Amino acid sequence: MFFELVYDKSLAQASYVIGCQAAGIAAVIDPKRDVDTYINIAKANNLKITHILETHIHADFLSGSRELATLTGAEMYLSDEGDENWKYEFPHNNIKHGDVVKMGNLAFEVLHTPGHTPESISFLLTDKPATNEPVMLFTGDFVFVGDVGRPDLLEQAAGLKGTQDIGAAQMFDSLQEFNKLGDYIQVWPGHGAGSACGKALGAVPSTTVGYEKIRNWALQLLDDKAAFAKELLSGQPEPPKYFAMMKKLNKVDRKLVTEVPTIKNLSKEAFEKIKQEGLKIIDTRPWEDYAKGFLKGTLNITNNNSFSTWMGWYLNYEEKFIIIADENQVDDITRKLMRIGLDNLSGYITPEQLASFEKGNLETYSPIDKETVKSKLKEDAQVIDARGASEFNQGHIEGAINLFVGKLPQNLDKVSKDKQVIIHCQAGGRAAIAYSILKANGFDNILNYAGGWNDWVATEKELVNG
Repeated sequence: MFFELVYDKSLAQASYVIGCQAAGIAAVIDPKRDVDTYINIAKANNLKITHILETHIHADFLSGSRELATLTGAEMYLSDEGDENWKYEFPHNNIKHGDVVKMGNLAFEVLHTPGHTPESISFLLTDKPATNEPVMLFTGDFVFVGDVGRPDLLEQAAGLKGTQDIGAAQMFDSLQEFNKLGDYIQVWPGHGAGSACGKALGAVPSTTVGYEKIRNWALQLLDDKAAFAKELLSGQPEPPKYFAMMKKLNKVDRKLVTEVPTIKNLSKEAFEKIKQEGLKIIDTRPWEDYAKGFLKGTLNITNNNSFSTWMGWYLNYEEKFIIIADENQVDDITRKLMRIGLDNLSGYITPEQLASFEKGNLETYSPIDKETVKSKLKEDAQVIDARGASEFNQGHIEGAINLFVGKLPQNLDKVSKDKQVIIHCQAGGRAAIAYSILKANGFDNILNYAGGWNDWVATEKELVNG
């Protein structure tokens, strides 16, 4: 058996290539949209991709199943569980609980594991030449390392009222069945630490059924359904705005993109036209570089592992936009955008071009330290904490108000125009985004406390410890 984990750090998303080397064929589970990765893996290992499996209709990324099927001729095997609202609207092979998908010497048994979503399935893999017992379980967003899939996304992100309580009850029942599986079975989940699909995902890429029985908080509460549901639904991070669109695009017959687009570099004239048309301009530099010279009106979303998630908060799926980025980062950025279906990237300029095109027009800012924050507080400054609600509730600067950075554009009326405003987060990244948003919306009374809560707490501890 051939096996390779493909892990996208930008969305903490795992997909898998599993091959039967005797037959020279392979399956891909939950592929991302830039599918050349899988084609190259198969080619390097003398395998032909013939099967594509999905664990559920994803909310956090745009599935590449149809792109991969188009390029390889592979058959898609997708869940037929759930009611009529959870049916894929394009040609595929329907699979249900108890079905077995055979591929050479390998067999994937379908387990219906609702909870995260009604149609969620897992794949129990048996390597027939070696054993008749299952050896691997691909769980998608059902069971993670140390956590389980959140059932509230449909309600919180897609607006389907009443679904989170039903999902919590289904998750409880699904875990009862998981608990009956052999301890030795390897568990390969759909996400790792950093994903918004759970609240306590581990950073280790895989686990076992037995390890989760003793380690996973959810499996310790299987004797109390009410306590389980309460704990499962509490403290979940804010679901990114784009999740609702992913649910739609992963179900319908959408336009396919079968190769990574080439993004054009813009001339000064083209850049001027972009500004006149009012297109969004995303400056992808680290905030420290942005602060040394930025064009007012641009959004500072750094190209790091959180880039695509934040882009999904602030861009819709109709508007065109451009980026400011080093040329050697454009392909990486394009792939990250593809993975959540943001296909309207219309060009880029480099930081050097920005400095040349906008000479004399760039603004700068310097972050403030804790002593300045204390001083400004005495002057009745407004402190805005841009972290999530659960982080804020665990501790915050006295008097601060919580405006989560992802929802800041909808809450500008809560930002003072008369007082000095101090923005901060945990360690600087989100505050930098918030600063650029507020500046773009005409707030010139903003200071960035880049050290954030980490700095505030660390210094307080130093003072307490003498």
